[in-house]
Amino acid sequence: MSACVPARADSARTKHVHPPHSPPPGGPRRFRVAGADVSAAIAVFLIALPLSLGIALATGAPLQAGLVAAAVGGIVAGRIGGCPLQVSGPAAGLTVVTADLIQQYGWRTTCAITVLAGIAQLGLGCLRVARSALAVSPAIVHGMLAGIGVTIAVAQLHIVLGGTPQSSVPDNLVALPAQLANLHPADVAVSVLTLTLLLLWPRLPGRAGEILGKLPAALIAVAGATAVAALTGLRLPKVDLPSWSSHALASLPEGPVLGLVAAILTTTLVCSVQSLLGAVAVDKLVSARPALTGRVKRSDLDRELLGQGAANIVSGSLGGLPIAGVAVRSSANVAAGAVSRNSTMLHGVLVVIAALLMVPALELIPLASLAALVMAVGLKMVSLNHIRTVTRHREVLVYAVTTCGVVFLGVLEGVALGIAVAVGVALHRLTRTRITHDDMEGVHHVHVRGQLTFLAVPRLSRILHQVPPGADAVVELDGSFMDHAAYETLQDWQKTHTAHGGSVDITGRRPGTRLSEPAEVDGCRCRPWTPWRNHQCERPPKAPASGTDRQATTARTPGGSPGATTGANARGATGTTGATPASGATDEPHGHELARGINAFHRNTTPLMRRELARLAREGQQPSQLFLTCADSRVVTSMITSSGPGDLFVVRNVGNFVPLPGKESGDDSVGAAIEYAVDVLKVRSITVCGHSGCGAMQALLGADPGGARTPLQRWLRHGVPSLERVPANLDTGGEDRARPRLAGRAPADAAERLCLANVVQQLEHLRAHESVARALDAGDLELHGMYFHVGEAQSYLLSEDPDGGVFELVRETNPTA
Repeated sequence: MSACVPARADSARTKHVHPPHSPPPGGPRRFRVAGADVSAAIAVFLIALPLSLGIALATGAPLQAGLVAAAVGGIVAGRIGGCPLQVSGPAAGLTVVTADLIQQYGWRTTCAITVLAGIAQLGLGCLRVARSALAVSPAIVHGMLAGIGVTIAVAQLHIVLGGTPQSSVPDNLVALPAQLANLHPADVAVSVLTLTLLLLWPRLPGRAGEILGKLPAALIAVAGATAVAALTGLRLPKVDLPSWSSHALASLPEGPVLGLVAAILTTTLVCSVQSLLGAVAVDKLVSARPALTGRVKRSDLDRELLGQGAANIVSGSLGGLPIAGVAVRSSANVAAGAVSRNSTMLHGVLVVIAALLMVPALELIPLASLAALVMAVGLKMVSLNHIRTVTRHREVLVYAVTTCGVVFLGVLEGVALGIAVAVGVALHRLTRTRITHDDMEGVHHVHVRGQLTFLAVPRLSRILHQVPPGADAVVELDGSFMDHAAYETLQDWQKTHTAHGGSVDITGRRPGTRLSEPAEVDGCRCRPWTPWRNHQCERPPKAPASGTDRQATTARTPGGSPGATTGANARGATGTTGATPASGATDEPHGHELARGINAFHRNTTPLMRRELARLAREGQQPSQLFLTCADSRVVTSMITSSGPGDLFVVRNVGNFVPLPGKESGDDSVGAAIEYAVDVLKVRSITVCGHSGCGAMQALLGADPGGARTPLQRWLRHGVPSLERVPANLDTGGEDRARPRLAGRAPADAAERLCLANVVQQLEHLRAHESVARALDAGDLELHGMYFHVGEAQSYLLSEDPDGGVFELVRETNPTA
């Protein structure tokens, strides 16, 4: 035994030997870069090179500082950061902050501030506060970016015209008339050429435009303007890259302590917020991208802060600009198909190579061309889409104040003003409660819109006492909060009004505002969603009524004959009688179920939807898509698409068939709906939705061609092309994997295979309709296939792959991300 088992001391020195029947271990692991990452890195590099020089020019920093920041952002932030596909570097959003720091403290101290801001970011990352940074109102962030964009555009306009920008926006505006009177034609010509190429290059028509459009417009604009300036011999200022041996590095910060602290906080805030919002945006772009061979992990925001902090420390130490996530480069990286952080790091390596080997070529670039490029970037930061969004959410005041504050006061001051206004708007909304009283057909409606706090109690009490004693009243609560004072006021009035013979119905309740138990309707306490459970409401069995009660009940029956009964157990409406089910659930007429559902709609939903339905009644329907699906009761279109009134034009039939046009095989009902939706309603898409367990498909599989021609069999003839599309002898393990199929698995059985094939077949039938074909040719319409698995409650969308036939699962996404 001792000869076979080595001693402990010897075992520590024993080398591991691979098992005799396994292959020998390979050599050291080789570093591999996917081809998609290489192509994405090149695309991002071509965008980053001119933009980095332009941003350095706009800040007044040495031009090499832009290249240093781009390289460090790619390599350091790309390697350490928590968002694999976000590209970091000198950002236009930091231009104003950096320019102010350089003017106030000088370049070396600005580098030191960048280092200290990076250390602050490391601290924030260690404290794991990244998510809390996203609590800043989007209106403030968009307003800050818009203000920075306006500042950049106004400053760069002077360089475009051949002059020198001033230190602030008001000074630049004052000096603009004199600059316009003293134009430099060469600078203006190069700038106009740059802007023209930047605008027209992505819009080149035809096949050549598709191929050439893959080259970045920023690179083409700067390269084209540089080539024209060199060939024509224009004399104008150009890029000057001093020797790297004289490159200025960071030094100890000099200046007032409070001023330096404010500068560090400002740099930290802008860098962090822009990087975190950029990471969230990249996650959305990645989730919207078609499925890739390699999955990209969601962003770790705390790690992203650590990566940005480390990059700023390195960039500031090497004499580079402050670093943040850059939206333009990140979106280009995602669009180019990058699958890992290797693309970001490789782009940084390419920037280093260009900075060392392409200096002669870079020094041919006119400054006016870079200024025009940065000015265009600044104007794009004032997004009309953002303005529409904040207007829709009634936050345009916050946006405008933040923008004006950044433009005329500075970034930190503008953001502080925006936060103050946002808090004021929130408090105003919290305290502003609108209470109205209307008398409609004898029913008094009291509508409370907003939060019910003690501040609204006097108005609430005054309005409630306008309701006459003994009248029917409906109190509609349109808010999510009610404090104790408002609760007691409403409850006391309800008790008093009810005691005087009146009735009170409180609707639109939110969690925490319920004043009493849910009202019973025919003994059933139905809550939301119970109609979708077929009103299977269990009630406790009722005790047999006494003779007196039976007589009273009979007397109260309007139009009833002696011996007739009423109540939950009655069957007179259907002409049958019977005992109460043993389960205790009342077996009542289905008309009562319908009435009970309508009653619940009136109480719970009508107060919330009345205004929207009134608007639709005035303006008419304007649905965005036609949704053609099966008549199966389990397929609830509004639920599985999260749509509301006016969103979908729905056509339902047995089997979700689209009959071919023509007198013999056509169906005027479905054809008329398609024509109306496309030609009159101008829908932009048509979706054909099949579902699992479809009875029409099962009937189609078992149909007897020689059987009696019933209405159902005559209708099922529209599914014969779908049946012919799937060979009957093709099993799930067949050679063709039974196309069409669900992504990741073959169809479960012949019925599911036929359901999928039927969706594809009906899409082909749609294209045969004249109105659909005409809209498709004009590019005004899209067709989509969908499959809803009832048992899994999962939806699948038909892939746009030209091979077709694959239904991809619709992945869940985080709506807050």
